[in-house]
Amino acid sequence: MDRKRKWAPGFGAVLLILLGHMTSALEVPLDPKVLEGLPQPPTITLQSPKDYIFDPRENIVIHCEAKGKPHPSFSWTRNGTHFDVEKDSKVLMKPGSGTLVIDISGEKAEAYEGTYQCTAHNEHGTAVSNNIVIRQSRSPLWSKERNEAIVVQMGVSLVLPCRPPAGLPPPVIFWMDNIFQRLPLNDRVSQALNGDLYFSNVLPEDTRSDYICYARFPHTQTIQQKQPISVTVLDSNPAGERRPGFMAPLGSSSTKMVLRGETLELECIAEGLPTPEISWLKESGEMPSGRMSLHNFQKTLKIVEVTEADAGDYRCTAKNSLGSAYHIIKVTVKAAPFWISAPRNLILAPNETGVLICRVSGEPKPIISWSVNGVPIENAPQDPSRAVEQDTVIFSSVQTGSSGVYQCNASNEFGYLMANAFVSILAEPPRVLTPSNNVYQVISNRPALLDCASFGSPIPVITWFKDSQTSIQDGDPYVIHNNGTLEINVAQPLNSGKYTCIATNNLGIKENHVYLEVKEPTRILKQPEYKVVQRNRNAVFECKVKHDPSLVPTTTWLKDNGELPDDERFVVDTDSLTIKDVTSEDEGTYTCIMNTTLDQDSASAMLTVVEATPTPAIVYEEPEPPADLELTDQRERSVQLTWIPGDEHNSPTQKFLIQYEDLLHQPGVWINLTEVEGASTTAHLSLSPFVYYSFRVLALNHVGYSRPSQPSRQYRTTPAAPDENPSDVQGVGTEHSNLIITWMPLTGFQSNGPGLQYKVQWRQKDVDQDWSSETVSNVTQFVVSGTPTFVPYEVKVQAVNDYGSGPEPEAVVGYSGEDFPLSAPESVQVMVHNSTLAEVHWEPVASSTVRGKLQGYKVYYRRERGLHEAEAEAEQQEQVLTFSGNRSEGRLPGLQPYSLYNLFIKVLNSKGEGPPSNGKSFETPEGVPGPPSFLNIINPNMDSLTLEWGPPLNNNGRLTSYTLKYQPVNNTNELGPVEVKTFPANETSFTLANLKSSTLYKFYFNAQTIKGSGPTITEEAFTIMDTTRIQPTVETGKGPTEPPHPTSPITQSPRPPFHKVRPVGPAFGTVNTSVSEDGAVISWEYYGHHKNVFVEYIVENSKEDWKKELVNGTHSYMIKGLKPGTSYRVRVVARDQADSTVHSTDEVLVTVPAVASRQVDIATQGWFIGLMCAIALLILVLLIVCFIKRNKGGKYPVKEKEDAHQDPEIQPMKEDDGTFGEYRSMESDTEDHKPLKGSRTPSNGTVRRDESDDSLVDYGEGGDGQFNEDGSFIGQYSGKKEKDTHEGNESSEAPSPVNAMNSFV
Repeated sequence: MDRKRKWAPGFGAVLLILLGHMTSALEVPLDPKVLEGLPQPPTITLQSPKDYIFDPRENIVIHCEAKGKPHPSFSWTRNGTHFDVEKDSKVLMKPGSGTLVIDISGEKAEAYEGTYQCTAHNEHGTAVSNNIVIRQSRSPLWSKERNEAIVVQMGVSLVLPCRPPAGLPPPVIFWMDNIFQRLPLNDRVSQALNGDLYFSNVLPEDTRSDYICYARFPHTQTIQQKQPISVTVLDSNPAGERRPGFMAPLGSSSTKMVLRGETLELECIAEGLPTPEISWLKESGEMPSGRMSLHNFQKTLKIVEVTEADAGDYRCTAKNSLGSAYHIIKVTVKAAPFWISAPRNLILAPNETGVLICRVSGEPKPIISWSVNGVPIENAPQDPSRAVEQDTVIFSSVQTGSSGVYQCNASNEFGYLMANAFVSILAEPPRVLTPSNNVYQVISNRPALLDCASFGSPIPVITWFKDSQTSIQDGDPYVIHNNGTLEINVAQPLNSGKYTCIATNNLGIKENHVYLEVKEPTRILKQPEYKVVQRNRNAVFECKVKHDPSLVPTTTWLKDNGELPDDERFVVDTDSLTIKDVTSEDEGTYTCIMNTTLDQDSASAMLTVVEATPTPAIVYEEPEPPADLELTDQRERSVQLTWIPGDEHNSPTQKFLIQYEDLLHQPGVWINLTEVEGASTTAHLSLSPFVYYSFRVLALNHVGYSRPSQPSRQYRTTPAAPDENPSDVQGVGTEHSNLIITWMPLTGFQSNGPGLQYKVQWRQKDVDQDWSSETVSNVTQFVVSGTPTFVPYEVKVQAVNDYGSGPEPEAVVGYSGEDFPLSAPESVQVMVHNSTLAEVHWEPVASSTVRGKLQGYKVYYRRERGLHEAEAEAEQQEQVLTFSGNRSEGRLPGLQPYSLYNLFIKVLNSKGEGPPSNGKSFETPEGVPGPPSFLNIINPNMDSLTLEWGPPLNNNGRLTSYTLKYQPVNNTNELGPVEVKTFPANETSFTLANLKSSTLYKFYFNAQTIKGSGPTITEEAFTIMDTTRIQPTVETGKGPTEPPHPTSPITQSPRPPFHKVRPVGPAFGTVNTSVSEDGAVISWEYYGHHKNVFVEYIVENSKEDWKKELVNGTHSYMIKGLKPGTSYRVRVVARDQADSTVHSTDEVLVTVPAVASRQVDIATQGWFIGLMCAIALLILVLLIVCFIKRNKGGKYPVKEKEDAHQDPEIQPMKEDDGTFGEYRSMESDTEDHKPLKGSRTPSNGTVRRDESDDSLVDYGEGGDGQFNEDGSFIGQYSGKKEKDTHEGNESSEAPSPVNAMNSFV
């Protein structure tokens, strides 16, 4: 075709249709084996949505995945310019992918907002993603506003505005009250789409002060609320009834625009009294019933998946008893671009022709633009084989190297569509993708489809042959499809055979063979029939089928198109269904389905159950025993037995059981011989020789077996040679020089004749020698002596009687006796893996020295001592591990760290163990230590506890330190902060100070070696506040018992037994108490077993019953709810239902502090605050007066006094200008908390006076702080000063309000 030829419009359209057919079959195959060798331009496989709103609390992930051959590289643009990912440390591009992960933690997320586009590039082209707009989700705060209270008369309409903040995405609006309960909505009160709350008319029950509008922002999952709105409904002047009117939308008509595919929501809210009802109507046609729904009490019309047909005028009508009103909403439907035919990837061979079609629609009509490899096609390099006509790119006579990725962009004012489609120029010989030698099976008279999927460039031409000879042409009965598939419309048996498809193009030829098998259809020949069955009778449905012999049918029965009931009364056989004892529930339609792998057939029938016809009651019993047993056709090994059946007693005989008695070998024992069907009255019996037979018969019906018949006459069979030999023949040696041959003897029934003996034969295996034999009788074993040690023998035992020998027996291999092994394993090596595991290796012994069947190797190992011990420990137990089979290595687990071990190995056979190998010593490295042997808490005080501990029983190395962790436990069992202390290995006690009083502490203690920390032991203990014990009661004739010394209330976790065992004595030990704000804490030591333990308490001097609290499983308990200012007697008691003994502690007196004793913070009292305010006001007035006097030129007498005295202690406080240079403001003194220059302040914060202290009172008249004659306030200068003789003559003043004032004068 001439490339310079111009395209006529009509000709072009015809050619496009033609080209579409030419290129439609050549697609990229999905077979990965084919894809591996094909070059392929990039294809975008995954990208983020066009509008991506991210949560600022999470990373931004912008997806961009693409495939191609070779694998493409990726780059990004942001806001139209190149985005250098490598320069931004917060941005990561996933390896082998274009996906960006932006870490916005600690960054301003707004910095990464923008429009992103991904580019995937390889040597064959460039694909681009959509423009992905990245925006941060926002949940702005509600604007501050003050809602005025609303007061309305009953019956009027009302709107409560919501006006939520504009979030991204928009929030979800709902109204609730101040206890977060949704406000009830109905046909009178409704929420509009914009969130406002509408009242068609208000009622008194609408009065409330907490109408709150809430906005929930989906992305951030935050909820914000508007200020509450108060509504009061008055009924003093209620509004009268009125016709409906529209509150939203306003006016008689409005307009609404919606995009195709989106959801249309139309809303009409009316007011009126009575409340109007809303109805909807489309004036220009029917509303789509399948996509339309009404919501919000008929006030909202919703249509999903909007189409152009949904445009038109929608009328909403509001109606009540006084009239109606209507509103017209004119709906227009626009459309963002949508696909009619998206461009598809195109593979062309050199010099071929093809097209890319990008067909879209929209309203308004989209504008289509083309790009190639991301560059607008008008700016791309010219390609003479390419022509663009609106939505189509035409390729003619393409050449190698012109591959690329084309982008079609269709846009209008409502959006855009963008698609990538590559054009790949390939020259590939044909490939047949259908597996070779596929076998297709079809049922006769059905279509058959034989696949021949191929790939090649140019597109291969497919031809078919049958049986490699007959060419198949496209035509009846064959159809060759464009994809190469051969279809036989109506397959017949003669169509079976071998088919060959050949794929050809100008680069080569490829063939493939498949096979077709046409099967006979499955048909039900005898179908189930309609049944009417009496209740409790059986129903049988038959279902016999004919099928192809090569197909195996499976039968499925259904009842009323469902599975059969799970009931054993339903019995499914090969060609029938039996329902036993039918009931009325069994009525229905029963379907038989015969399935094969290729087809199925089914048939159905109904079952009707009727009541049984009234008849006399039928009695069912066991049958009568058979009679008249007769033996006929008597032969040496068989006989025929006949009988006459007895009465069946209304139940058919199901079978007969024949038994025999062997009067010669087992008289009096009847043995089951055979069974026959209930319809038979004869049985052919197979017999054994040399047996005195007597027979009897039993009949069986559904009730049970009959009594046995009378025995038949005796029938004796003639003797014969044995038919079988002894079973279970074995040869085993018990000593190193013998072989014992054993067997299971024959029974008298099996002997077949008199004189039963056994011929025992043996010979050494694999040695050229004759059989040795011996004949024995009445024994089951034979001993062969003088045999070599553990050598194989062939043995056999044959049965012999007076009439001959049994069949030739098969030889069995046995072994003569074993002896102890001669040698020990050598080259013993030990590899220590870790502190508890070692691996031992050895050289296996020679098989000739085992002298028996090798059972394995035994490794004996013993811990000699720890590496930190100078001498071996006494009586260390030896450990043994057996490794079965011919092993050369084994592992020794469970070793003790930091120890010296010694081991040796013995070989083991069935006889015993061989000599030991040379001993091998090895050492295990250090490990983590065991738990400390104990942890005791002693000497409790209000703010301290002393801990004592013992080293671990197993150090497992050199101890480096101990670690103690402890934390307080509050009254709700919540744990406080953890404190950690570390102690040297040689310490065994420590006192913790600065603890809280009357507080439970939990301790965690462990030891360390260089390998790490060992197991932790825990203890609990209380610091004490107050402990009071009362004297125990004094029994008659006995003096008082001295109470035990009070100790700390300690709750201990279980310890090793040797630390917890207590000598025989009282069940209880020390009892301790402490009092806190929440109650009294009682702790105790208890050494009893299996008791119910109670804490009992009673008010002191009260005659009431003791109150009990069950406290099993603990050693401390807090008694709550005690009355402040009251004393209680407390004891701990242990009781057991199975034992009358009661164990009790001494009584403890606990006094709960009175609430009145608590100090009241005076600074929080109202009268104190008022007094301080009055004093401050008075001082302020006085200071103002002083300031006025100063400005008038007056001179303070105190100044004169100072000048007159010239006290050397005051001199450092003066500056050149004669003012108090060292005076500070009270504010500055409060900030840095530092004393004045030259002063000393004791630890309690008060200023101490020395003997040389003097006061400014000495220089004025009136130390009581009153005004002097000229109105100056002398008393305010009476601050104390201190002279320290050790530091020189310096002075200071305590801060006072005067200092603050002088800093400004």
